[in-house]
Amino acid sequence: MDERAKAVPTVRIDNGRVKATEWAFAPGAETGWHRHGHDYVVVPLTDGELLIEQPGGTSGTARLSRGVPYANVIGVEHNVVNAGRETLAFLEIEITG
Repeated sequence: MDERAKAVPTVRIDNGRVKATEWAFAPGAETGWHRHGHDYVVVPLTDGELLIEQPGGTSGTARLSRGVPYANVIGVEHNVVNAGRETLAFLEIEITG
C-alpha cells in the first residue's frame, strides 16, 4: 500500500485550558492513527468529506460543512483521511483544562 501524505497541523492556541489546532489536508492526506486525550470540538473551515478509519479495520465517512461544528469525547481512536478531490481544513479545539 502506498503511504499517504500527512495532513499539516498548525497550533493556533495552547494556553493550558484549550488547544486549537488547524488541520490542512491535501486530497488523500491523513492525520495518522491517534487517540484523543481530551474532549474536543471540530469546526470545518471548508466543505469536504472525511474517511474515518477505526481500529479493527472498520471505516466510515463524514461529510463536513463549513462552519458547522461537531463534538467528540476523550478516548476516540482513529485515522482521518481527506476523501475528496479538494483541499480540506478544520479547526480542532481540545478542552485541556
